Amino acid sequence: MGAGTEPDGSSRSDEEWERFLRESVAGAADAPKEPSARARDVAKRLSAEPGRGPVGWRSYTPARPKRRTGWYVVGLLASLVLLVVALAPERIVDLFAGADSPPLAARPPQVPPAEAAQRPTMDEPFRGSPAADWASGAAGITVPKAGAVGWMSAAEVERALARSRDFLVASGLDRGVLRGERPEKAIALINPHQKDVQDLLKTAFRTPSEKNDPLLLFSRFQPSRTRLVGDVVKTRGRLTYREGERGALQVTGDVTFVYPVTRADAGGGDEIVRTIVRRELVLSWDDPDKVITEPGTFSIVSYKYDMTNGGCGAPTGYFTPPFGTDRRPAGAGTEVDPYDRSAPVGRGESSGDECGRATRS
Repeated sequence: MGAGTEPDGSSRSDEEWERFLRESVAGAADAPKEPSARARDVAKRLSAEPGRGPVGWRSYTPARPKRRTGWYVVGLLASLVLLVVALAPERIVDLFAGADSPPLAARPPQVPPAEAAQRPTMDEPFRGSPAADWASGAAGITVPKAGAVGWMSAAEVERALARSRDFLVASGLDRGVLRGERPEKAIALINPHQKDVQDLLKTAFRTPSEKNDPLLLFSRFQPSRTRLVGDVVKTRGRLTYREGERGALQVTGDVTFVYPVTRADAGGGDEIVRTIVRRELVLSWDDPDKVITEPGTFSIVSYKYDMTNGGCGAPTGYFTPPFGTDRRPAGAGTEVDPYDRSAPVGRGESSGDECGRATRS
């Protein structure tokens, strides 16, 4: 009998039968292998999960790393906010200043930290001063977002705020006015029908006195004695507003100006003194149906200022910074930190002749 027979009865050769038995024992090279019981169980469980299709038992998808950047971003933003609050608390307050905020309701909680003792130079007149990090000129005067108040629409309030800042610029930053010129641009913004202020303006520049002193409203240096150093005046402050009497828009400006100056004569050396003036002005933009006024002008409700390194004694109509031996000796006068904006402005038009001594400039 042959080694094997085909279905049709034909016989296999001995060599073919031997090859068939050998392959049956070893298995064909391309024959599929039966998955293990554990592999079948895993595949069945994964295919039963929602959102998954059939998963091949040899399939492999690399796991993606979990992203945790959300918490890192939140932590970074929180750190930046805390840093801004620590370095510039007034900027945070200004974000929330508006029509419902009373004037100067929020002040910096603390004075700026002391700077390392560094002598100012002609190239760096603010060296060693907190003002070195302040804005220059009008950029340091913050103006809040406008809203309708009293008789004024939001657009009218916006224009009045801009003109109020124009007055602060014309009275405290104009280069001609700082050199002793008459502040015509600033005066043009004052209600010409306000008798008490007009009386002050008529006499202050001719015969300055304690009551009628141009320094109550304007910053001026005598050009024959004092020269400004550089083209920059550092400023820090803001405007706030609310509704005043008879529906008027009442604007309050609280701004500190830092003026670096030196002797006018060439033989005075390179000594630099910083005269620091903090002004608080309350302006009333009156309803013309209730108060006699002119379009585009305001009435002055009140004015105050604190000044250090600006001179003492009888009014001359100019700041007179002390140079050399004119400086007050240690221990003389009340110590004043001119960069402390956390307290109200203390000096008014009836402050007397007391002269403070700056703890730093």
